[in-house]
Amino acid sequence: MNEKGEQTSGGSGGTGLQGTGRQGVAIAAVVLLACGGLVGYGMFTTDEQPAPRAVPTAEVTYEVTGEGTVEISYLARSESGSATVVKNAALPWTKTVQVPLGKDPTVAIVLDDQGGQATCTLAVRGAHVQRATAGGTYGRATCSSPLPPS
Repeated sequence: MNEKGEQTSGGSGGTGLQGTGRQGVAIAAVVLLACGGLVGYGMFTTDEQPAPRAVPTAEVTYEVTGEGTVEISYLARSESGSATVVKNAALPWTKTVQVPLGKDPTVAIVLDDQGGQATCTLAVRGAHVQRATAGGTYGRATCSSPLPPS
């Protein structure tokens, strides 16, 4: 009973629903805050690694001319730093690559069992820096040069 002598119901009157409404708003607010926290956590904590810094390179042109077939090994930009090998390359052969500064560009040739003669040349940024000639059965030649700093 209230002050006027009227009887009120415990849970089905206007007062009971207002309490439930406030409780629902409080729960919704907590859920929204939790979702916002998860989204924020996902935005600021990722497993992605920063991109590796670009290694400065120089343009290098390898060229092999002559007669016969050769095996050619040359250095190009690679993660492992290993040489690239071209077997049974027909001549003439030219390849322009980017070589990381600090790595010496190198091209090596080996003639096959038929022999012949082949010349390797190495150009860095368009300027020829070395030439070598191989001759005869399994003849070998290597061209290599340090890269200028810039």
